Amino acid sequence: MLNVQLKGKRTWMQSLLLVMFLLSSTLAFAQNKVTGIVTDKTGAPLPGVNVLEKGTTNGSITDVDGKYSINVEKGKTLMFSYIGFTTREIVVNQNVINVALQEDLQALDEVVVIGYGSMTRKDVTSSITTVKADKLNVGTYTSPAQLLQGKVPGLTITQSSDPNSEYSSITLRGASSLRGGEAMEPYYVVDGVPGVSLALVAPEDIESIDVLRDATATAIYGSKAANGVIIVTTKKGKAGKATVTYSAYIAADKVMKNLDMMTADDLRAYAKANNFTIDNDFGANTDWQKEVQRTAFTHNHNVSISGGSETTSYTASINYMEKQGVIKGTDMDRLIGRAFVQTKALNDRLTLSMNLNASITNNNSVETGGDNTSVYDAMNYYSPLVPVRNEDGSWFKYEGVSQNYNPMSLINEDTYHHQTKKLQGTAKAGLDIMEGLQWNATLSYQNEQFLWDEYHTSQSQLTSVKDNGQAHRRTTMDSKKVFETYLNYDKTFNDIHKLNVMFGYSWEETTKADGYGVTVYDFYNDVLGYKNLGMANKMDGMNGVWSSAENTLRMISFYGRVNYSFNSKYLLQATVRRDGSSAFGVNNRWATFPSFSAAWRISEEEFAKNWSFDDLKLRAGYGVSGNSLGFDPYLPRMVYGGTGWFTYVDSNGNSSEYRTIGALRNSNPDLKWESTSMFNVGVDFSILGSRLGATIEYYVKKTSDLILDYEVSTNRYQYNRMWANVGDITNKGIEVSINAIPVQTKNFVWSTTLNLSHNKNTVDKLSNDTYSVNYINKANPNIGGFSQTNSVQRIMEGEPIGTFYTYHWAGYNEDGVSIFDDYDAEGNLIGTTTNPGEEDRVKVGSAQPKLNLGWNNTLTYKNWTLTAFFQGVFGNKILNLTRAQYNNVTNIKVGKNGLKEIMTDQKPKDGGAQAPSDRYLEDGSYLRLSTLSLGYNFGKIGNWINNLKLTATCNNVFTITGYSGTDPEVSLGGVEPGIDWRNSFYPRTRTFMLGLNVNF
Repeated sequence: MLNVQLKGKRTWMQSLLLVMFLLSSTLAFAQNKVTGIVTDKTGAPLPGVNVLEKGTTNGSITDVDGKYSINVEKGKTLMFSYIGFTTREIVVNQNVINVALQEDLQALDEVVVIGYGSMTRKDVTSSITTVKADKLNVGTYTSPAQLLQGKVPGLTITQSSDPNSEYSSITLRGASSLRGGEAMEPYYVVDGVPGVSLALVAPEDIESIDVLRDATATAIYGSKAANGVIIVTTKKGKAGKATVTYSAYIAADKVMKNLDMMTADDLRAYAKANNFTIDNDFGANTDWQKEVQRTAFTHNHNVSISGGSETTSYTASINYMEKQGVIKGTDMDRLIGRAFVQTKALNDRLTLSMNLNASITNNNSVETGGDNTSVYDAMNYYSPLVPVRNEDGSWFKYEGVSQNYNPMSLINEDTYHHQTKKLQGTAKAGLDIMEGLQWNATLSYQNEQFLWDEYHTSQSQLTSVKDNGQAHRRTTMDSKKVFETYLNYDKTFNDIHKLNVMFGYSWEETTKADGYGVTVYDFYNDVLGYKNLGMANKMDGMNGVWSSAENTLRMISFYGRVNYSFNSKYLLQATVRRDGSSAFGVNNRWATFPSFSAAWRISEEEFAKNWSFDDLKLRAGYGVSGNSLGFDPYLPRMVYGGTGWFTYVDSNGNSSEYRTIGALRNSNPDLKWESTSMFNVGVDFSILGSRLGATIEYYVKKTSDLILDYEVSTNRYQYNRMWANVGDITNKGIEVSINAIPVQTKNFVWSTTLNLSHNKNTVDKLSNDTYSVNYINKANPNIGGFSQTNSVQRIMEGEPIGTFYTYHWAGYNEDGVSIFDDYDAEGNLIGTTTNPGEEDRVKVGSAQPKLNLGWNNTLTYKNWTLTAFFQGVFGNKILNLTRAQYNNVTNIKVGKNGLKEIMTDQKPKDGGAQAPSDRYLEDGSYLRLSTLSLGYNFGKIGNWINNLKLTATCNNVFTITGYSGTDPEVSLGGVEPGIDWRNSFYPRTRTFMLGLNVNF
């Protein structure tokens, strides 16, 4: 029996071995080894090409010689794919398959929005940068402009962590005006409609952003384009079944860095060591920064639906965002709704579309005024020796120190609310009149309503507030109407001559500052706040009424553009715009803005066919554009208004108060546009199948007829100042943009983009024979003990905007008191002084950076994506006025707080330690890992989730800098750049964010 079992066992094992042998023989017979070489069109080998059996995971990659080897059955299909080349599919019918891949010209055929039309990238002759939605910055941003920081060479954007601030500043290719605000910002166009508020666009709804950087691109927008043009294109529905997309994120913000202020123990030890007594030592040990700050949370939700048929498409979305600030009392919420529908009629010759955008934004903020009333200031200077509250629960208050405010009282007893409602509707029509000829018309209306509310309770510590509560409410309304119509003729002749001609007309009317307001005080209690002004008992007559003068600006424009391309090799473009505006003097209401540009695609020449370039283009152009943004239409007109009050006594002895009417502005019928001319030359190239590409630009940008307010004689004019065109500014710069794919394997791709820009700004002229000024003082430092120093910057001929002009610190005298270089009236150094005056200020540095950098890296491994974005500014100076103020030794003795460095770096008898001098002028260079984001794409899940992606992001991961302040990213725009202001600089935060995107 045993023998039989063993025999049976041997038979089973033998049978198993026989089956395995036959199976392996069959597999070996079925396998077919395929080898070959993959090359480009010139025969050069391509390393890193993916070779994949279609429908399977069976794959290989070519080596450095372009060779590959793969086992695959005959009759199956091999796919050869490589970035920058068109994917090829080949059926296996032999053992050696050599493949030549053709370049993928998709990048060159990319559609670029150029204003009143579009063209392919290869035909562009101007300087235009396109940023697709997936390349925009990721973060809890409240404005689309913030999405572009570091993405466009020459575009300088400084961010703010304040939830109520869209951004600190935005400048393209240097400052080109002496007027701040809107006058220094680019012009915004949304879906072809000029002048649309970006607050109407949710970042999630953006398809792409095109930045028109040189005058040959911007001149088509004429008088509004001197600072560049940013064109936002939103997502539209496509033919097919309806799709629903939901995206959301939650985020938490923490303060990155606080000032190192003295603690209560530090103050007591310092006072004891220097033999003085601090009168307001109440035995407390309060951390005011901790009291004022918090971990702030944000959540954002966006739902969109889109779809359509071959003739009709639609898109609708709604976005809701709530964002807290790290300073208690600061937050915002916003609701944006958007609806778009487009349809075709008349046998698809007529295209009609309608678009409706609306938004409501609520902002809550805190006191940020001067004279130490700012919460951002008080959280640092208020003494830690005092408690937050008194024993009865009221806010602690110490009147023994002037300009001394409990920051928690400012947050809770002085509240500010701002609501903005925006509505914009657009109707468009496009008619194909004949082949190549299309007529377009656009009608747009935008309405904006602003409501400001503030209430100061009966417990407010502000000395400017009336007793028993004070409320203020005001409202204004702006509106804008735009009508544009233009013809586009686009025709290709004999397959090589491509001609595009556009001619248009525009009419625009903008009405602003239609508003009023009132201030009342003396309430019975604080319950209603500003909700019922009628419950107040007092109002200071007409002085309690606020009003604004409504102004209307009308503009009429004619514009045209001609583009010609010969065989996509020689490219020409000419544009002209004629603008007429009611804003300027009666003698200068019309102006013409022309431009001309040309490009040569050298790579299309026969002699360049064997070069290594996939594309090589040389561009050059010159154009003129204007600047009418931020312009008061009444500026060139004589304006009268209330200058005071007088008492009138009638014949019966009755007295009445009447306003005194006087001149507020002189008339200047010759006031005209600020005009910016720009010469630009650029080179675009790509090699290695578009794995490496770059753009290099050089420009000279000169702005003339700068508008400035000059002092004039009242012997000739009714008012002592006059707005006139006088100044000139020049900006010269170099910009480099590099795109590369350094690594590409079967499962891993590393792509990188590097943007570098350098700009030199110079004020060429400030005076002429009629209007003259030696210099313009700017930036009042507001430093305690130095009220006579009313500026720390000067705008001067031969120097850039943002030139620091202040005292030169020379150390200490024998008494340990700061001394400064002393100069005579001619500017000769005559010694040192402890009491510097106006003549002792000298040029000490510039806020203008020498280099701006943006470096984005995207690493993709299978379904994982890691993005690391670096941003930096180099070679600029920052005047650290915050550090200067908090180094005031006198503040410690009177009962305020100061920086901890006072204990080691300051002399106890130095009453001038805080003087606004070059002692506090620091290198503002920094390199920041601005965004680190990790995402995983789950792809299609089941039958109802088309795509699901999760993303974790950290903003402001780390910063490499030598700057001693809390953050080196201060405003670089406007006419007072490069200053760390203590009363308005919102603490920089580090953000941790978790996002979800799901498509149904």
